Amino acid sequence: MITIQEAIQTIFSAIPGSFTKDTVDTVKAGDPTQPVTGIITTFLASQAVLEKAVELDANFVITHEPTFYNHLDNVDWLAEDPIYRAKRKLIEDNHLVVWRFHDNLHSRRPDPTVAGISQALGWEEYVDQTTPELFHLPPVALKELRQTVKSRLGIRILRTIGNPEIICRKVGILVGAWGGINQMTMWRKTDLDVLIVGETPEWETVEYARDAMIQGRNKGLIVTGHANSEEPGMHWLVDWLRPKFPGIPIHHVPVGDPFEFV
Repeated sequence: MITIQEAIQTIFSAIPGSFTKDTVDTVKAGDPTQPVTGIITTFLASQAVLEKAVELDANFVITHEPTFYNHLDNVDWLAEDPIYRAKRKLIEDNHLVVWRFHDNLHSRRPDPTVAGISQALGWEEYVDQTTPELFHLPPVALKELRQTVKSRLGIRILRTIGNPEIICRKVGILVGAWGGINQMTMWRKTDLDVLIVGETPEWETVEYARDAMIQGRNKGLIVTGHANSEEPGMHWLVDWLRPKFPGIPIHHVPVGDPFEFV
């Protein structure tokens, strides 16, 4: 039976140019020398996701984002924290292994997070042949486009900027948190009608979009939330993993939107 460490190596070997140094793609908790009983993919290994992994008897949790509340999963500052300690105990008591798959995932072409959201939106036929983050859609009003994004991604609340009546044809998607400069540069260089992002500081791309609207430019911004933008990519990953690990149960467990709206 394959061990978790061997499974991780199989994943690395399947990615051209994969790298194991200077990366956050490391085991965050647990003993990877144990055999794999099942695999979970998720955007983030939350308490609820870990409890679901136990329920499914899946001891290998592949998370895209940090488990312990900071990018490098540094836990020195958390040693006496009761929330951290309870989460760690859940992992240890149930012999789970949490491994982060972030840098190497994004290095794959096409990026699975982009492929996943393209599939979830049903936009595969509209993808630009040279720039997979760019889509050429049939003409659609922004008010209709944002409803499509909301319903197909299962998002409760979207944040948008722009005249809802503008007609959109060229749409860009930058999942996750690319940063304002990258988002605004893509917007300008590709002359987008609409940019869809996971998240952005409110003083960066948000204000750029608002200034464009006030200037009368036919531009729109849709902010989905980080998890909502990248969870489809971790769902997409399940079908990519299954041929590599025949006979091992593989499940996607969504972390869900963390916010309640009042």
